[in-house]
Amino acid sequence: MRIISWNINSVRLRIRSVSRVLRQHQPDVLCLQEIKCVTELFPSEGFRKLGYVHQLISGQKGYHGVAIVSRIPLSETRVKAWCQRSDCRHVFATLPDGIELHNVYAPAGGDLPDPDKNPKFAHKLQFFGDMARWFRRRGVRGAGGILVGDLNIAPLPNDVWSHKQLLRVVTHTPVEIAALEKLRASADWVDAARLFVPESEKLYTWWSYRAPDWKRANKGRRLDHAWVTPKLRERVLAVNVLDRVRGWKLPSDHVPVQIDLDL
Repeated sequence: MRIISWNINSVRLRIRSVSRVLRQHQPDVLCLQEIKCVTELFPSEGFRKLGYVHQLISGQKGYHGVAIVSRIPLSETRVKAWCQRSDCRHVFATLPDGIELHNVYAPAGGDLPDPDKNPKFAHKLQFFGDMARWFRRRGVRGAGGILVGDLNIAPLPNDVWSHKQLLRVVTHTPVEIAALEKLRASADWVDAARLFVPESEKLYTWWSYRAPDWKRANKGRRLDHAWVTPKLRERVLAVNVLDRVRGWKLPSDHVPVQIDLDL
């Protein structure tokens, strides 16, 4: 089974790039974040023509939004709201093997890493705290579970271009990393990408639009993740970051993350 996760930063604006990725990589399931459209305007028919007839969409106008489109059946499809907000950040469904697939778009958190002065940062920390408690209660650790998405945190020193310079920058602050670790520990999630790329090596999934030459500057961060529960650890065959997509015409600032599993 092949799953691709991608913060697309407007699915309608980049539908040609999405179609290109689907044709080239042939995933069974595509998880999108930041679709930036209401559910009714999601390009469902285009995905159906490509064979992705099973769809779960949670969208809103102009912001956020997540979707799962699949060539294989999805059951028990659900939309989850967090922090008493309906801001379309989490959908999940059950795959045919009884595996629960979660697609998450975490809050960015604004610019100031101070929850007392920045409500967006406070919201981000609450989001991760609420998710961690929910997953602990849900008891997915002993079951087959997959969590993918833009978590907007780069936890490891080599998940950013400069650990020292970004320690006080939102996405790599110690308080965020601690919040992400509590979520990871809530089900003993396994960071699948780091099964194949050692922590001693740089790994990025996001490059800012601000750099005139993103590839040459290479000031990236690993904000997009693919996790599995311990039961599936030995079934992960590969994880690939499709970084060349960042160089395509009209790119998202994020690139797809592809995970292959023996299921």
